Amino acid sequence: MDDSQGKDGSRLMKKYIIRRILSGILTIFIVFTLTFILIKSAPGDPIRTLIGQDNDDPVLQAALEEKWGLNKSLPEQYFAYLSNAVQGDLGTSIIYERSVNEMISEKVGATVLLGLTSAILALIIGTTLGILAARHEGSAYDTITSVTTYTMNSVPSFWLGLMFIILFSTKLGWLPSYGMTTARKNYEGWAYVVDVMRHMALPILTLTMVTMPKYFRTAKSSVLQVMNEDFITTLRATGMSEKKIFSKYVFRNAILPTITIFGITMAYLITGVSLIEVVFSWPGMGRLVLTAINQRDYPTLQGIYLIMSVSIAVVMILVDIIYAVFDPRIRYD
Repeated sequence: MDDSQGKDGSRLMKKYIIRRILSGILTIFIVFTLTFILIKSAPGDPIRTLIGQDNDDPVLQAALEEKWGLNKSLPEQYFAYLSNAVQGDLGTSIIYERSVNEMISEKVGATVLLGLTSAILALIIGTTLGILAARHEGSAYDTITSVTTYTMNSVPSFWLGLMFIILFSTKLGWLPSYGMTTARKNYEGWAYVVDVMRHMALPILTLTMVTMPKYFRTAKSSVLQVMNEDFITTLRATGMSEKKIFSKYVFRNAILPTITIFGITMAYLITGVSLIEVVFSWPGMGRLVLTAINQRDYPTLQGIYLIMSVSIAVVMILVDIIYAVFDPRIRYD
């Protein structure tokens, strides 16, 4: 019987994963189409930006439109770009005349380093504080941490970043306020790692402080909800210790919502850190996105949004699979 149930569970899990992958592919296609339409519908012309607003040379404009394929109809442009994107070619930047693949690969590492580090720290710290607050509900600790996190949740990230720059860089001089490395310093080995970590300190502190409250609230409310369930009362009535009840039943059920939040944070990693990258002059995707928007660089924008949609779909699929592992009822549905 157990072997049969295991086979059925494995089969249902495979079907669930296949369904999620297919829905993810459909989502990417829909997002790709919508972003293409929105980008093309936005006011502005990359060719006018390229040659200058005061240049009225129609021959030059027509030649550039032909070079970049902008003289074709929208359906032709759409299917041409879709065909190239499927093969892994995101096109060439109109403004920089460089491969969009190369431009994104140069910037995405710095963004992932900043976003992933701050997201993991926020997950660990926020969840731990929330669980402790739930287990000591009504205590001074609960009151202090709740007020602090709710306050931080209302603080704009760019304002907090500027305040950290004023305090730790301008006033105290402890940490650098911009960039990823120290200019005119060719550090190598551990010295380079330490230099990067010093430059990461303030942006990561800012991102962690503004992201942590949602993990705190979710963890605290989830633990309180599970601890008030009838089956927990039954377990207590059997004489099971609170430590075992929490570690075996409460924590497993309460941690699921924080996994979802972490997945969403990872999915929107590029957009989530863009503003902080601008504040701290961090050499990531944020400045590339803003430049592409301002200059109406269609291929770069389309490539960035495609990478974003793929990352969102992949992360959400992984989150759903993790959810199904923790809660088998999901795959049975």
